[in-house]
Amino acid sequence: MNTQTEAVNRPPIPPGEFMGHPKALWQLSNIEMWERFAYYGMRALLAVYVATTFFDHLGDQANAEASLVYGGYTALVYATGIIGGYIADHVLGYQRSILLGAIIMAAGLCVLLFEDLTMFLVGLALIVAGNGLFKPNISTMIGKLYAPGDVRRDSGFTIFYMGINLGAFIAPFITAAWIGATWGLKWGFFAAAIGMILSTLFLEISKKALGHVGLPPEDKQGWGRFFLVGIGALVMAVGVFFLLSESAILGWLLGAIMLGLIAYFIISGIKSGDKVQLQRYIAMIILFAANACFWALFEQAGSSMNFFAREFVTPMYGSMDSWQAGGFGIFQSLNPLYILLFAPLFAAIWPWLDKRNMNPSIPRKFALGLIQVSLGFYVLVFAIANFQNAAGLVPWFFLAFCYLLHTTGELCLSPIGLSMVTKLAAEKETGLAMGGWFLSIAMAQYVAGLIAAIASGGGHGPEAGAAISQYSDTYMLLFMFGLGFGVFYLLVAPLINKLMHGVK
Repeated sequence: MNTQTEAVNRPPIPPGEFMGHPKALWQLSNIEMWERFAYYGMRALLAVYVATTFFDHLGDQANAEASLVYGGYTALVYATGIIGGYIADHVLGYQRSILLGAIIMAAGLCVLLFEDLTMFLVGLALIVAGNGLFKPNISTMIGKLYAPGDVRRDSGFTIFYMGINLGAFIAPFITAAWIGATWGLKWGFFAAAIGMILSTLFLEISKKALGHVGLPPEDKQGWGRFFLVGIGALVMAVGVFFLLSESAILGWLLGAIMLGLIAYFIISGIKSGDKVQLQRYIAMIILFAANACFWALFEQAGSSMNFFAREFVTPMYGSMDSWQAGGFGIFQSLNPLYILLFAPLFAAIWPWLDKRNMNPSIPRKFALGLIQVSLGFYVLVFAIANFQNAAGLVPWFFLAFCYLLHTTGELCLSPIGLSMVTKLAAEKETGLAMGGWFLSIAMAQYVAGLIAAIASGGGHGPEAGAAISQYSDTYMLLFMFGLGFGVFYLLVAPLINKLMHGVK
């Protein structure tokens, strides 16, 4: 399908703008903000809660087991996006897929209140099934608000990214530092459920602003499909529950799905007879690999870096007891806080550089992201080696600086990557391609869980010195790995740019 045909087949973009962007952008950003409140609110608690509630009897290995659960859950959250993208493209449309996903996620968050490992995994499985219908499709809808070639698209995605991070910034304060520390960590999950319910309500309010964008074709608008997909999502949750219990099988499955997806896009490009589209898909796949590398490092934040903050970092405020009860979760607000502070700068600087022919290409932005996330780990290695106090604790501002470097790296890669997918994929396959983007993150999340199990699986109490050295050794390897990949992508950027055929 050529560009002109794609433009004709697009639904009309709803009229009206606010601050230079479609009004629907702000509506979708609000919806995503509350969904991200729910996700990051429970993420701030998840690994520590699982370790202390379900694996505390394992002693030194409690953190490691919890890290594997955390990695499996976060991997599946992103992996199911490939299914949700296909359903939105071919069955339900984007609006109804998002609505169904929101309902299922809210139910799953409520199930987390049961202090039983089996029921807890059931709750996680429901969240995974719902998120697959929600997450990739709301991002795809942002792209559909802009005509092909609209230069506002990258800035629009950055604004959307700010909405994501506003919810992520507020959440840990409420779910962990306040509710979790005061009434118990499990009640933080209840607060996250309230956020998901608000997201569902705002979705209904936004329908007028969205107009026809994201609706299914007229021959697929019956509600019977909605309920059938809902039943299918519950069946999928059963499979997710099994995979959460079998980490090794999950790893092999994710690899097989990714290989199948790569084959699909290559075959689709060949069948289209469009050499440009085929090469754009190849470029997209190469960038998926960089994305996976970045998030495998970055996603230590919710697992090993959360354990590190709880056990080996001086409190940012309050006593050590209140810090370990939930106050440590405040570090999970630093990344979204930095994004809120710096995203407007990044959104403005890319067009400013572009006017002066200095804007880094998409592959170079990915490389800059990888280099910065690796440098963040070196900050922690340096702090552990040189700044431990008598109690073996590292000053909190080193961890805060690490999060800053990770965040600036994220701003070079993540919003640019979301926009990149909507530009490189054929119009009819944008939902599937966005699912592929999140699948590459899923693989990274799984690997991140394995890394966190190694980093945080050391001892406690008298063995604390051994444990902090284990963090240091692991983070040094991550620094070297990320730096190497970043330099590699800087070197191959011209080749990737050639495959992208003018997409910037």
